[in-house]
Amino acid sequence: MSDSLAFNKYAGAVLATGFLIALLVNASGIVFSQEKVAKSGYKVDVVEEAAGGPAAPEVPPDWGTVLKTADVAAGQATFAKCQSCHNADSGGPNGTGPNLWGVVGRPPGSHPGFAYSDGMKGFAGKQPIWDYEHIYQFVKNPQAYISGTKMSFVGLKQPQDRINVIAFLREHGGTLPIPAPNPAAAAAPAADPKADAPKTDAAKAPAPVK
Repeated sequence: MSDSLAFNKYAGAVLATGFLIALLVNASGIVFSQEKVAKSGYKVDVVEEAAGGPAAPEVPPDWGTVLKTADVAAGQATFAKCQSCHNADSGGPNGTGPNLWGVVGRPPGSHPGFAYSDGMKGFAGKQPIWDYEHIYQFVKNPQAYISGTKMSFVGLKQPQDRINVIAFLREHGGTLPIPAPNPAAAAAPAADPKADAPKTDAAKAPAPVK
């Protein structure tokens, strides 16, 4: 008799527990209901173009002026970003990228022992040497400037960083002389913020009669 009573108690406890669990599951489904999305996918943040449209083309530096005042030490510090792929010492080894000793003034795609991409070979067929302007534009965005290049570096976006790096590389075996300053660039007047200011009627009004 006692055994049957104990069994009934255990069975009742199990049924009560199961009922309580089912009740909690249904209640949580009501409280934390999920809405089905119309279309699955990932959110992608898109940078909207400025209201003024694309940025104006960058004006090339006057190399005869900027190289004489470039910060070579700062260029060396910036070049540290490139050292995982490039060596700039005389006789240094090739890495993921070619050795850059003497790159300023040498033909593109010409360093011995490095397997250049087809994109760089095609560029070499059109451009006889690495001059200041082409290095300047290339290191700004390598992939955009030479399609298919192996250089996957995102680029140096600040003009002064590129000028300093070029000055640093020029001192490491560069053979290209610094050109004479451009007189037109030197003679260009500084922008006068007051020049374009609208003239008010008050400026044209005659002085009051005393």
